[in-house]
Parts: sequence; C-alpha cells; structure tokens
Amino acid sequence: MSFDPDSGPRSAAPVIVVGGGQSGLAAARALRELRMPAVILEASDRPAGSWPRYYDSLRLFSPVGYSSMPGMPFPGAPDRYPGRDDVADYLEQYAARLDAEIQTNTRVQTILRDGRAFIVCTDGGRALRASGIVAASGSFANPNRPSFPGQEAFTGELSHVADYRNPAPYAGQRVIVVGAGDSAAQVTNELAPVATVTVATHHPMRFIPQRLGGQDIHYWLRETGFDTLPAEWLSKITGGSVLTDSVGFKQTLADGRVDRRPMFTALDGTQVVWSDGQREPADAIILATGYRPSLDYLRELGALHPDGAPIHVRGISATHVGLVYLGLEHQRSFSSNTLRGVSADARAVIPPLVAWIRAAPAKVGLGGRDQADRRPNDWQAQTHDRAA
Repeated sequence: MSFDPDSGPRSAAPVIVVGGGQSGLAAARALRELRMPAVILEASDRPAGSWPRYYDSLRLFSPVGYSSMPGMPFPGAPDRYPGRDDVADYLEQYAARLDAEIQTNTRVQTILRDGRAFIVCTDGGRALRASGIVAASGSFANPNRPSFPGQEAFTGELSHVADYRNPAPYAGQRVIVVGAGDSAAQVTNELAPVATVTVATHHPMRFIPQRLGGQDIHYWLRETGFDTLPAEWLSKITGGSVLTDSVGFKQTLADGRVDRRPMFTALDGTQVVWSDGQREPADAIILATGYRPSLDYLRELGALHPDGAPIHVRGISATHVGLVYLGLEHQRSFSSNTLRGVSADARAVIPPLVAWIRAAPAKVGLGGRDQADRRPNDWQAQTHDRAA
C-alpha cells in the first residue's frame, strides 16, 4: 500500500487516540497533563462513545457520587443513578472542557508502522502520522454472539442486547435472555411486566448487593481498595462473574416474575431445547453475552491475537512500542472500563507512552532502533543471558 501522510516533521506528530468515549477522553486529559499534543478520532458524530446507542432504560450501576471523571463532577444528587442520556451529555460536556482536538465522523480503517511513528488510515482516505497510539475504541461495535446448534433454522428472533432498545416489541411474547451480567439483569427486569421471561445462564447468577451497611456498594469498593485489586487476582477472588443488583433483579427472581434456568443446548425450529431435554416455543432470544474489544484496525499492524484480542500487559502493547490500550474490561482492575476507573488506567499507561515518544531510552544511553518492536524477545534473551 502507498500513502501520502500529512506533512510535518516527525517530532511534531501528535499522539492519536482512537475513540472519543470515556477512555479516549481520559487519555486526552492524561496526555494534556504531560503537555503531549493529541488528536482524538471518533467514528460517531459526538464525543460520547457508545452511550447514545445503548438501550433506552440503561442506568449506570454506580451512583453520581462514584461516577465522575477527574476535573468535572457528575451533576446531580450523589445517590442518583444516571441514565444513558445523562452519561452521554456528561461526556460531551467533559470533552468541551478538555479543549482537546476531536475529529468526529472519522473512523480508523487501519494503522501501519513507519519507523518509530505510525500511519493512521481513515475510511475517508486520509493518512495521519502519529508519534504514538492510544487504542480506546471500546467494544460496543463488536458484540459477542455465541452460536447454537440449530440456530440457522430457528424461526424466532435471535438478537444481541446491543440491538435492544425497549420492551414494547416483546409484549406478550415468550423471551429468553442469555447472560449472567448486569445488562441481562436490567433487560430481564424490564421485560418481566410485559412478557414471559427466562434468563438462561451457564452458572447460577451471583449478586453484589447494591447497598451494604447503609452505603452504596461502590463506597465499599473504593474504601476497601477492592477497585485497585489487579485483574490477575479477580477471577481467583470472585470465582467468576458477579453483578450489582441496581434494579432489584434478585427480588424479581425471588417473586417468581421471571425464572433462571441452566443454558439451553440447542434450537429447533420454533423451540429451544433445555438441558433436561424439555422443549418449548420461544418468540425471541436476546443475547446479553457481552462484547469483545473492537480493534480490527490493529490487525494489519500485527498487534492482535488471531481471535482479535489485543496482545498486551495491563494496557501496554506487548508487540509494538508506542501503542497502549484503554477501556479494556479488567485491563488493570475491577473498575478499568468504567467512568470511575478508566482515568486511573490512563495515568498508568500514558506516562510510559510519553517517555518513549520523548526518547527516554536514548537519553539514558540506550539508543534505540526505529523498528524497536521487530525483535520482541531481545529483552527476555538479555535478562536470561545475565542470569546464566
């Protein structure tokens, strides 16, 4: 491929932040604090990330008092749970106060290496030079859609919660919601008054109480230090996924207004086949099965596993010097991809990125190759040799 990157000296190239949601804005603030020029490229028409595209009734799982980003309190009473539009508006106002360069309606198609720099190619045909890359594009554009035996012949609606907006289309229907997380609980709770609903999960649902000892659970997540526990420990501590019961879903289950069943094993025409062999008709199946990082623009660069997952260590690329990530689930902690947690991750990954751009290795006498990522095992080999 041939490109004609925007002109300008290499030293003047900004950091390009891919994504203008909460992660991209946190990156921009951290870069500004280090006086590093940055440009945010946002695919949508406003710097609010995926929030405007979520379902109508979505509410944050944390109250206002625990949902602010640095430098701008979230408006409203501390115990209020902001809705989808509240969060989108807050992020847009936060972006305006940052005074960052944000180019909306700009989707990144691919990123290539050019010596120490990167070339960012947009779907509009532009090629922008960058001294570093912050991949902060979230995951909403890449819903995880598991497949099921017989799904090709299933006559009901099979959709992802990314496509769900409100319960009106499901009134009077038999609906199966698949998933054991917060979105599954919120959507199932909302459907319960108008439809016959079952939530199907591989394991029993595990709840964190919304209030504990007279305080919202997020008080305890902060005060006990739980929010700082490293991601590597979380699965050992929690034993799997847990959800905060922000809508009273546990009580909805207890009241019998919905039920939970082990995951169905197949689909057959109009029916679902449950694990005990029973069959029953279903009008709709909604997959609340999460999302995967939306990072296809890094595939040509060679920064991803074959399944599209980033190759990184706590948000620092393990394949390319000068590339960092923000907004990955459990990137560093339980709160990594949340309003309250993403800025802490930004403060962890942005300083080393800036140190690389400002040639810290050369300034301490190590020099540096233009293609420093071509031989990723050099450091491991050198430390092994010294230990031998």
